[in-house]
Amino acid sequence: MSGIVAIVGRPNVGKSTLFNRLVESRQAIVDDMSGVTRDRNYGTSEWNGKEFSVIDTGGYVPKSDDVFEAAIREQVHIAMEEADVLIFLVDVQAGVTPLDKSFANIIRRSPKKVIMAANKVDGNNQRDDLFEFYELGLGDLMPISAINGAGTGELMDTIVEMLPEDKPVEDTSGVPKFAIVGRPNVGKSSMVNALLGREANIVTPIAGTTRDSVDTRFKAFDRDLILVDTAGLRKKAKVHENIEFYSTLRSVKAIESCDVGILIIDATLGIEAQDLNILGMLQKHRKGVVILVNKWDLLKKETNTARDFKEAIIKRIAPFTDVPIIFTSAVTKQRLLKGLEAAKQVYDNMTKKVSTSELNEVMLAAIARHHAPSHRGHIIRIKYVTQIPAKVPTFLFFTNHPNHIKESYKRYLENKLREHFDFTGAPLNLFFRKK
Repeated sequence: MSGIVAIVGRPNVGKSTLFNRLVESRQAIVDDMSGVTRDRNYGTSEWNGKEFSVIDTGGYVPKSDDVFEAAIREQVHIAMEEADVLIFLVDVQAGVTPLDKSFANIIRRSPKKVIMAANKVDGNNQRDDLFEFYELGLGDLMPISAINGAGTGELMDTIVEMLPEDKPVEDTSGVPKFAIVGRPNVGKSSMVNALLGREANIVTPIAGTTRDSVDTRFKAFDRDLILVDTAGLRKKAKVHENIEFYSTLRSVKAIESCDVGILIIDATLGIEAQDLNILGMLQKHRKGVVILVNKWDLLKKETNTARDFKEAIIKRIAPFTDVPIIFTSAVTKQRLLKGLEAAKQVYDNMTKKVSTSELNEVMLAAIARHHAPSHRGHIIRIKYVTQIPAKVPTFLFFTNHPNHIKESYKRYLENKLREHFDFTGAPLNLFFRKK
């Protein structure tokens, strides 16, 4: 990877459209509404044999009291610190604005290499309006149209010339990836920030703040981990705007790409239907699961509060009840590390290998105690079991009638595997083959 390029500028100049053009994807959310991009969004671009990272940032509004805009400013500063090259994007159709001038003052103080690009140049008429941007004092201006691609080839040539020499590629294979998932406003970003000990993502008390998933690599328990803070999943009926639609897609993709999903539940609301939908999504994609009950500090405690709450959750998530349930608070950091440790243990459980001899000793004894129900007079015999290589623990049972094993008996076998070999939180695959 050759380096990092950050696209910065005031709101609604087309940063996300340019980002999508550079990375050739629909990864960033694009909408006509100002302030759509809130967190940093990362992508990869390649030009003339050079590969580099691109960061899309939220629109910068200096000295604003707005809760989102203040948080966006922090994100832009982080992106500017991380980047090797800054693309300062302005809107030629809107002309120079006071916000552009404020931003230019900040950029001039940055030691980073800067390209000033004028977006929305769709014809010769706009080219005559370019000269006023030279007053910003950032040198030459590159006219582009992010929406149709005009001028972006020349922009890419300039970027590649400015990038530093190739840096070694970070290998994340074998690094456990945990996705923080849950409904909007349950405290997902607060949880990530508390775990990392810094403001890695925007945190506000407003539902749906995180719209772009952000991966953060860090070290805990003497090993590297990756946390993914995802957008709060909403019911499909409530996904009216394009913004919410793409946010939901991105959360689904985060679940698809993770190893373990850390499902955050709001203690003040209890487990709700949408929590169960997200849990079902994790199970469907065969991911490990940990449930963290956040905002536990807000509940008035009685003698059996935690026990009763846990029993209520287990009742709702049945039959998949072999899941760690930890009561936490992102504000007080109560049991946060215990929750993270539980996720690490689930990951270890997903990669656990059981020897064939031990497996047969335990499982054949369990089968002998409780035989598979016969099918239309046919006695079903299971003779042998082995674990086969797969991304999640997968077991192959050899039997005389593989197609007639009832679901209730499959659950019995899975429960015995969990009981004896501790696969808590991990999905199990059971297959049956004719002997």
